[in-house]
Amino acid sequence: MGIQNLYRGVHLFGLLILLASCSTLKNLSFPLNTGKQAVVSDTKKTPRTMEFLEDISVTPGKITINNASNAVETEKPTVINKNYEMMPVNLSDIEKANWLQIKYSLKMDIAVEEIKNIPLLQKIDEWWGTPYVLGGNSKNGVDCSYFTLDVMRDIYKVNLKRTAAEQYEQSVKIEWNNLKEGDLIFFKTEGRRRISHVGIYLANNKFAHASTSQGVTIGDLTDPYWQRRLYSLGRTSPQ
Repeated sequence: MGIQNLYRGVHLFGLLILLASCSTLKNLSFPLNTGKQAVVSDTKKTPRTMEFLEDISVTPGKITINNASNAVETEKPTVINKNYEMMPVNLSDIEKANWLQIKYSLKMDIAVEEIKNIPLLQKIDEWWGTPYVLGGNSKNGVDCSYFTLDVMRDIYKVNLKRTAAEQYEQSVKIEWNNLKEGDLIFFKTEGRRRISHVGIYLANNKFAHASTSQGVTIGDLTDPYWQRRLYSLGRTSPQ
């Protein structure tokens, strides 16, 4: 009987310990393994989505942003057009020569490889765009005969007289099929009886001259305007 009571006491003591343990476990609130993957909360900020500006209008030479309250206009560097009117700065001598060949191959509609006389191109380019002034002999203004006088003297070592009529008398007349670079082209303009305009032949029916409307430029002998006024072709030699 005493042994039975002792057994009951031990059993009751064990039950109390078990109940106390369960209560403690509940208060600790350990996560239970339910067999499912735990979900981890990301405390990092969600990256911002990249957005692109809208209503950006692009025109040659400038970009304008239209949807900004403080819209600004940004100029692009000047782009040389296909006629290569402006020579870029800081070019080496070789680069300048190549640039001139490209410019004048476009103007004369010939292959770059066909252009050999770089000094001639350089001389023409020095005068390029100089306005026409009757009797002019400087970069401020020049007439057709002084332009030919200057080019022929510096490039071909030919000393021409001052006026177009005098240069015509000074030259040896040649046929069209013998025309070559450096020959002179004479015109009678505005119905005049005597020679009134002169230019220097280049290639492919193109000639350099001081035009009354465009200044120093390149003309085309196939242009009906010049065809109607073309009078003679002449050649001069060094003196």
